[in-house]
Amino acid sequence: MRRAETMVHQVLYRALVSTKWLAESVRAGKLGPGLRVLDASWYSPGTREACKEYLERHVPGASFFDIEECRNAASPYEMMLPSEAHFADYVGRLGISNQTHVVVYDGDNLGCFYAPRVWWMFRVFGHRTVSVLNGGFRNWLKEGHPVTSEPSRPEPAVFKATLDRSLLKTYEQVLENLESKRFQLVDSRSQGRYLGTEPEPDAVGLDPGHIRGSVNMPFMDFLTEDGFEKSPEELRAMFEAKKVNLTQPLIATCRKGVTACHIALAAYLCGKPDVAVYDGSWSEWFRRAPPETRVSQWKREKA
Repeated sequence: MRRAETMVHQVLYRALVSTKWLAESVRAGKLGPGLRVLDASWYSPGTREACKEYLERHVPGASFFDIEECRNAASPYEMMLPSEAHFADYVGRLGISNQTHVVVYDGDNLGCFYAPRVWWMFRVFGHRTVSVLNGGFRNWLKEGHPVTSEPSRPEPAVFKATLDRSLLKTYEQVLENLESKRFQLVDSRSQGRYLGTEPEPDAVGLDPGHIRGSVNMPFMDFLTEDGFEKSPEELRAMFEAKKVNLTQPLIATCRKGVTACHIALAAYLCGKPDVAVYDGSWSEWFRRAPPETRVSQWKREKA
């Protein structure tokens, strides 16, 4: 078993890098066209200000990846992927080419929240050399690694984006899957939001609940209390406990296609790199899907 696992991990690009590895890379002056670091923090309006915090302190050499700027703003749904051209232009301006190793982190107190979304975005646009900083900025600070308030000004680069449709699922495909059941469907939101017993935060006109037939695996459970990703063995046991078969096709969903990427990352760490994300997720499903495909214990009078 160990030998087979090693073979899988040799084929897959490392999805996680340690704070120690990144600190050594920064110290050795390795940041540049071959290695770029992105702060992909995002917080609910009225809580923390991601860009302001980046300007106050960040990993030396890191650029701010503004997820609000790098999305399809014309879509009525939340956080939808931008076009190939938009993504290519945006990351090119951050000094990222198709040869760059990209390391993504965020400042969330959990250790990791938005970074897996950006990791998945690079992969869905055909870029494989991308990693998440294990433990996030929370542990970078805790371990006393250097920070700076100096914004990075990387030389622009040329990035060619090629959408990998196998990693992306649309509303129509998920609807068809309710009949064909070719894919397992896993929802990464908290149990209360999945069941419909808790409201969707900051949501107008969006009741909680889930897509019929989906299994619930809250993304927070993939992280340790200290904010690190759990081991592949622990992650594998979690999928098994939910009867999710990692040898079979899998679609991840959530509310807006962000925490679903934690499922894709966890599966990748178990040697499964082909999890697709339903980008529209519950935000789209609730507004478009037939009522009988939406499962919820929500009572309207609560509102």
